[in-house]
Amino acid sequence: MPVSLALMIVAGVLAVAVAAGLIWRALDGRRRPVRGAPTLLDELDADAARAVLLLFSTQTCARCPQVRRMLHSVASALVGIEATEIDLTHRADLAARHRILTTPTTFIVTPVGTVAARFTGAPRRVDIEAALAELPAPQEVR
Repeated sequence: MPVSLALMIVAGVLAVAVAAGLIWRALDGRRRPVRGAPTLLDELDADAARAVLLLFSTQTCARCPQVRRMLHSVASALVGIEATEIDLTHRADLAARHRILTTPTTFIVTPVGTVAARFTGAPRRVDIEAALAELPAPQEVR
């Protein structure tokens, strides 16, 4: 094989790898469409007035601790928002039921248990806050 052909093949493989990495990086942590509005009442114990930030993690997830801290920070700063976590290490049934292929995966769940937003990967704080801003305001208790 000529050296020029080998160099072209290496350059082509490198270009494909770089393009795939850039696409993956661009999509990581982005909001995904919610299909079929699955309900999660069985998995939640929270009594949130407005929403629950639900983090699906595993024991080996390297980015889950940073996402957990960020979600708890958002929840403590906003009224009616709670943050909770489900470890999928021993709950593979939940991963299959909710089509979770990677961790961290974050759901924003309404008080009636429907998923209002889904984030795959490590979401940015501003994206979480923007999704929460789209939810209806909490009802005042009289």
